[in-house]
Amino acid sequence: MNLNKKVFKIDFQGRPLELEVSKIAEQANASVIGRYGDTVVLVTVVMGKEDRNIDYFPLTVDYEERFYAVGKILGSRFVRREGRPAEEAILSGRMIDRTIRPLFDRRLRRDVQVVVTILSVDEENDPDYITLLTASTALAISNIPWAGPVAGVRMLNQTVNPILSQLKSEWPKPGSLQAFVAGTIDRINMLEVEAIEADEKDVAAAFETAHKEIVKLIEFQNKIIKEIGAKKSEVMLSELNSDLKSKMEGFLNGKLEPAMYEKDKMTREEKLAEVKSSLKTYLTEQGIDEAGMMAAENLLEVILDELVHKNILNSDKRPDGRKLDELRDLHAEVALLKRAHGSALFVRGNTQALGVTTIAPPGSEQLIETMEFSGKKRFMLHYNFPPYSTGEVGRVGNPGRREIGPGALAEKAVRNMLPSQEEFPYVVRVVSEILSSNGSSSMATVCATSLSLMDAGVPIKNAVAGIAMGLMSNDKGDYKILTDIQGPEDHYGDMDCKVAGTKNGVNAMQMDVKIQGLTVKILAETLAQSKKARLQIL
Repeated sequence: MNLNKKVFKIDFQGRPLELEVSKIAEQANASVIGRYGDTVVLVTVVMGKEDRNIDYFPLTVDYEERFYAVGKILGSRFVRREGRPAEEAILSGRMIDRTIRPLFDRRLRRDVQVVVTILSVDEENDPDYITLLTASTALAISNIPWAGPVAGVRMLNQTVNPILSQLKSEWPKPGSLQAFVAGTIDRINMLEVEAIEADEKDVAAAFETAHKEIVKLIEFQNKIIKEIGAKKSEVMLSELNSDLKSKMEGFLNGKLEPAMYEKDKMTREEKLAEVKSSLKTYLTEQGIDEAGMMAAENLLEVILDELVHKNILNSDKRPDGRKLDELRDLHAEVALLKRAHGSALFVRGNTQALGVTTIAPPGSEQLIETMEFSGKKRFMLHYNFPPYSTGEVGRVGNPGRREIGPGALAEKAVRNMLPSQEEFPYVVRVVSEILSSNGSSSMATVCATSLSLMDAGVPIKNAVAGIAMGLMSNDKGDYKILTDIQGPEDHYGDMDCKVAGTKNGVNAMQMDVKIQGLTVKILAETLAQSKKARLQIL
């Protein structure tokens, strides 16, 4: 059999990088094998054959680790095969999703699935780097409509794509940072940062260095696309009904804004529900059928999005009346639970996090055995997001992606402030119970965790706080940065950027966007504005 193999090679950061396209997995829309050193991944992309009758774009990213990739037989004695993905695999899949998703047209209604299979790991070259690059190339050369390519690199301060042994030897040091930075040829659209009280200027400088390398990787992909890229399919997009929108805007004039612009979330939701009910009655009287009602629900979201953007960009008017850089009301208590070693409640507006600390003897470490790491863990932070926290009815059970991502971010923010094992040999577990959520429960978790650890007597180096930053922008290049975003600003906004740290600097950062991306200048301004809020909380 002739596999029609084409291999594209460059040297990147002193190591060979290869992207191979062949008939391997030929029934997918596209498949690419990526190699960086001896780390090898296979990425396939498939688009469904028919449009679905839904009101969102159905994208799935599955990140599949294989134990054979590191030559190990792992699992329990009785189940010697891969089971539920490890938290690290879930987080890696989320990073790919958050990078590629903004470059799809949100009106697309066909399933798109990206499946990443880790074939080989050399334990020196980070799989996340080659995985994102390979996924981007597969989407870019396929017939699936997508506005890529993208790429990402790992940073250790100003070093690009350090090998893992270098990371282990040089991390952690005060003031240092490690990050994964991804984006397009002219924008950064996804960030994951862990730092040890790093200066905001150093963080922004790392982003600038990373983006220069991202540009080289995108130029490499563009050459591949030019040579073998398929013509993009013409897929029907969910179009707005302009006549229906005009009718709705006429009816909603003078009704929608008073309902939307309420300080209290519950009051706002009650008033919006009343407006929606009266709108439904009006549309029924106008002879709108069931399909039209579904279209009207989508159009209402568009109208609300336009309203929130317009009022913030034109007059700095936020839904709850705050200034652009103003925090919501803060409240905190400690020592709520007498039988726990430490406990704290942190409240910011309608967001409430209860942090509970348990301290155990040194032998209570968690044993970790994954594809990339085997060892013991002495600090655990677990985040629970029950459905009642948003006033909803839903499943309660094992943590899903909605819990794992925010928990991992909060853990990054706090763990480097813990005392060394020599100073404090105990095992520490913190559980964050989100009691009410209206924006940035992960950053409320950071604050509750910091308070709870201190209440338990854990001698942390410095108190830690976190804040979520947002953005409203338009096609003209106008933008406004928002401090402490809540529900509508998160839902209708263009950026969700969480920054946590101490009085001395940044400990963790995570960003994703709904637009093409941000410049380093906007990110630097976001960091400066977030510092002001963090110090106020501290």
